[in-house]
Amino acid sequence: MKKVIAVARWEYLEKVRSKAFLIGLFLTPMLMVGMAILPGLFVAQEDHDAKAIGIVDATGAVAEAFARTMGQKYLLANGKPNYVIVPLAVGKGLNLEQEILKANGLVASKQIEGYCLIPPTALKDTVIEYRSSVVGDFRVPLRIQETVKGILTEMRSGIMGVDPALVHRINVPLDVHTVKISKEGEEEDSGFEKVFFSSYIFLMMLFFLIVTSGQLLVRSVIEEKSNRIVEVLVSSCSPTELMAGKVLGLSALGLTQMAFWGVIGLAVSAQFGLNLIDAGQALLLLVYFILGYLFYSAVFIAAGSPLTTEQEAQQVTSYLVMVLILPIVLALPAMKNPDATWLKVLTYIPPLTPTMMALRIPIQMPAAWEILTTVLLMIVSIYLAMVAAGRIFRIAILSTGKTPKIKEILRWVRTS
Repeated sequence: MKKVIAVARWEYLEKVRSKAFLIGLFLTPMLMVGMAILPGLFVAQEDHDAKAIGIVDATGAVAEAFARTMGQKYLLANGKPNYVIVPLAVGKGLNLEQEILKANGLVASKQIEGYCLIPPTALKDTVIEYRSSVVGDFRVPLRIQETVKGILTEMRSGIMGVDPALVHRINVPLDVHTVKISKEGEEEDSGFEKVFFSSYIFLMMLFFLIVTSGQLLVRSVIEEKSNRIVEVLVSSCSPTELMAGKVLGLSALGLTQMAFWGVIGLAVSAQFGLNLIDAGQALLLLVYFILGYLFYSAVFIAAGSPLTTEQEAQQVTSYLVMVLILPIVLALPAMKNPDATWLKVLTYIPPLTPTMMALRIPIQMPAAWEILTTVLLMIVSIYLAMVAAGRIFRIAILSTGKTPKIKEILRWVRTS
């Protein structure tokens, strides 16, 4: 153990003092917060200048109310209308093809931001169009939809002899508040955002930590092989001790990152009064986090030991990263149907077990037997992966020249 601890200490101190680690320590949470918050801030940012929106109204009855409503309802910070409505063509019997060509030309020349097309059949089929060269700003079509919908509702009410004010009073705004019921029948205040971000943050943290630590582990082995340092190391300790020391050292490095990020997360949660996940779930996720990290450490050692160049390392790590991306892609379908058979099947595939359980725990707590089974499965998988990685590492660290084929690597694994 003295030699293992010596190797672990050297690996830890060598990496923790590096500029790359210190930059990543602060940069990673900033990137995660930025990816979670900045898009919402940019979307919520209001316009600073008025936008000219045209209207082609083939019914002849919508344009006036549309201009009035848009001008009164949506305002800039200075109190002026957010949208200047330009009536391009209003009235029945329009030559729509000709008017559309003219309006398209105005959009192309940037004289107007876009225009709303009200066809003559709008009162029957309620299909309208918003045409613009910029379709990324979804607020404009949503506001146009809401405005035209209200106008057409009033027009239909008048045709049917119903008081529009009565329709407005009947149309009650309603918000749905989500309350989660546990298997024990207890109520818990839990909305989509809380469930999604508690799972998403865990997945992203595990992803970043495994990718960065895994790459460090692979590069460390390749660097020592290329510099022939490994020959000196194995003359002082066995390959098993060297591998164990590397795993312990980089695990301590990863836990240092986790502790630092955890402190930041607790500080932010306390500052803004956030409660994304309860303590019991957080402790359970931490168990899967550690198990997943140890499993992937063994996988990275096994995959990186036979490699000799940085190019090979990048190629192999990219394949491993694809496995970690899969749960992130499946996050939304899993939240929609946490009892799906495919989700439970994926839970019992060791490379996916930690991340799939991280998806299921905040959404719907799995049964106790599932938690116990998956934890035991991961412990057995870690043991087998470490044994296989040790056997590959023992032979591969001293091998040079051509990269061994998979058949040869499997023979190393079978060699005791």
